[in-house]
Amino acid sequence: MHIGIFATPDDAADEAAKIIIDAHTRPGFVLGVATGSTPLPLYTRLRKAHADGKSDLSGAQAFALDEYVGIAADHPERYRNVLLTELVKDGGTGLTDEALHTPNALTGDPYKAAEEYDASIREAGGVDIQILGIGADGHIGFNEPGGSLTSRTNVGALTEQTRRDNARFFDDDIDKVPTQCVTQGLGTIMEARQLVLLATGAAKADAVRELVEGGISARWPATIMQMHTNAIVLVDEPAAAKLELADYYKAQWKALHQA
Repeated sequence: MHIGIFATPDDAADEAAKIIIDAHTRPGFVLGVATGSTPLPLYTRLRKAHADGKSDLSGAQAFALDEYVGIAADHPERYRNVLLTELVKDGGTGLTDEALHTPNALTGDPYKAAEEYDASIREAGGVDIQILGIGADGHIGFNEPGGSLTSRTNVGALTEQTRRDNARFFDDDIDKVPTQCVTQGLGTIMEARQLVLLATGAAKADAVRELVEGGISARWPATIMQMHTNAIVLVDEPAAAKLELADYYKAQWKALHQA
């Protein structure tokens, strides 16, 4: 695991964008995409790079980490709609509507949707780069504390903490936040060839400390990333504030990224 510690969230987003832009020229590139606030600056950079002629995802496919169950098809916070806005509409990143894949949680059978979605990722050849965020409780995707570290795409129940965290997208009303989701499991996520996790702000400092320096535990689901052979964690200074070995990570990053 390589840890990049940056002065600002924008600097971390710049690095994430560079990683993706440098990689997506490969034929059949498959990008794993996340929602929430943290990756939005990254998507802004991918849109700008496309507008400037420096990046084009028109030949790529993208797979979302998760989707709410029990949300209307036209709801602005349905994750497919969020990702269409961020990556597809108005020129976006070059990614097409047909190439953006999200769990079909509208069928009335989310368990079948989860199984079919997991299979579709494999049929596409797997994810090349998976973008990740991290919750304050250490969840990635909607893999909440206490779940399996080897799970496949599944139907999950959202904890009260996660629903409170997401209430800001639902008029600050937790009762409007769905209680279930379809999410890629940790086992599915770990099959991506590269993981790129972004974490910014002091509220993520405990989770980042556990992710990087804690033991692997279902209590902090993201810690399974320590077992990945190609994982990159990009954080700003506030998110890195509780890392005991921060100076080492900075020296290592500098050595590996010298011009």
